[in-house]
Amino acid sequence: MSKSLARVKAALEAAGEPVEVLEMGESTRTAAEAAAAAGCELDQIAKSIIFRGEDSGHVVLFLTAGGNRVDPEKAAAVAGQPLGKADAALIRAETGFAIGGVAPVGHLKPVAAFYDPRLSDFEKVWAAAGTPRHIFAIAPGRLLELTVARPAEFTV
Repeated sequence: MSKSLARVKAALEAAGEPVEVLEMGESTRTAAEAAAAAGCELDQIAKSIIFRGEDSGHVVLFLTAGGNRVDPEKAAAVAGQPLGKADAALIRAETGFAIGGVAPVGHLKPVAAFYDPRLSDFEKVWAAAGTPRHIFAIAPGRLLELTVARPAEFTV
């Protein structure tokens, strides 16, 4: 088991969240791939979109419904700082995950996080579990609790 996957499982277990992490036969790197693999609606995929806070120098996480796009201006307003592109090295250093498998939990360092209210329209949502082939389902309210994300309007 990869270290990334193990961290996600450990974070979920420590929170008392009894979820099953599934290994999919195909890639779940994109929201469309993840929705097809999980057999769910595109918006039931909780995408982890990462930006670099230009003032803080740290990553900022936006948990977004699969069909939504993050509006950079709205995102910067809710983050309280200008945002830029987070490179793969920064993402890995702060979250411990590679692009395409960034989980909403199990990060190496505390991460400022924001939550797309569209995710709350579903009984369950699916999120990356630390690799491009592992996902887990969770109730949106529980995802919000575990990530300590702030609900905000930041999508197009």
